[in-house]
Amino acid sequence: MLRLEDHWVWDSWIADDGELYHLFFLQAPRSLVDPGKRHTAATVGHATSLDLVTWDYLGECFGPAQAGFDDLAIWTGSVVRDGDRWRMFYTAVSTAGHHVYDQRVGSAVSDDLYHWERVSSEPAVRVDGRWYKNLANTPAPTQGPDLEGSSETWRDPLVFADARGDGWHLLLSARAREAARNDDGVVAHATSPDLETWTLQPPLCEPGAGFGQLEVLQDKQVDGRWVLVFTCHPQEMTAERKARSGEYCTWSVPGPGPLGPWDVDAARPFVVEPDLFAAPLVQRRDGSWAMVGFRNVEPRGLDGFEITDPIPVTLDADGYLVAAEGYESAPPAFEPLPTAADAS
Repeated sequence: MLRLEDHWVWDSWIADDGELYHLFFLQAPRSLVDPGKRHTAATVGHATSLDLVTWDYLGECFGPAQAGFDDLAIWTGSVVRDGDRWRMFYTAVSTAGHHVYDQRVGSAVSDDLYHWERVSSEPAVRVDGRWYKNLANTPAPTQGPDLEGSSETWRDPLVFADARGDGWHLLLSARAREAARNDDGVVAHATSPDLETWTLQPPLCEPGAGFGQLEVLQDKQVDGRWVLVFTCHPQEMTAERKARSGEYCTWSVPGPGPLGPWDVDAARPFVVEPDLFAAPLVQRRDGSWAMVGFRNVEPRGLDGFEITDPIPVTLDADGYLVAAEGYESAPPAFEPLPTAADAS
């Protein structure tokens, strides 16, 4: 488990260099008192481990720029090996933007996974209003419950090499244009020959599955079968989806290949850990699979801002993500979060 005395820890992603697992995660100082403030103070922390259990915390490895599209906070991303280098794609928000509701994707490079350098002062790939909601085609109200519904949701980039050697693919959490709120989550798709120049494509799934966002996308081949794993806050699902499937945070759906297509309406929850959120799916040295992540208990006023010990997982007969046989959830006794009075 990874818990920091002076920082909240939440969304994470993993790179494996063959010897160490490198955990990258969002962190923000607990001195803010109110965890709701963490989203505009997020930087990327770094820790390494031999076993996904004991972590060596190495501090912040990447933070906001002095100016530009990523000068306010850095959010969730992914890391991919590019020849002798590593490439991180990350989400960012800026001081000039519409608070946290217009999001951008940037990239950085590293020779060693410890030190990162921005590739450009411009975003890697921009949202396209032909297929996706943005602040131009879905104007933001000045107040009220639909404010977040106007979000230029464009985040959680997942990058991987094309299986046939034909360049690279980028998947992003986005919202479909013209779809209803909390029913508009889709997987955006872009392609590149070189990780530098990207061409945006239509989404790889249809909206209307009852999810407002398909966050922290993961596309893995587990024991020869492809599965898409994503996260969604229960409050960002339709009432129909919650009545049908329950209020869970992590979901999966099988697919025929790394680009789907996926029938997200058929997604099923990871029921053994209802609060598990933004949890990387990683292959261990013995070939088995596990997830590590944080438990989203903030809505209940509890502090789950820590990375869990590995949760062993597998795919069931239908290709959905389930806990491995014998696993029983044993979440810790969470401490209460600070109250508004503590923050004043």
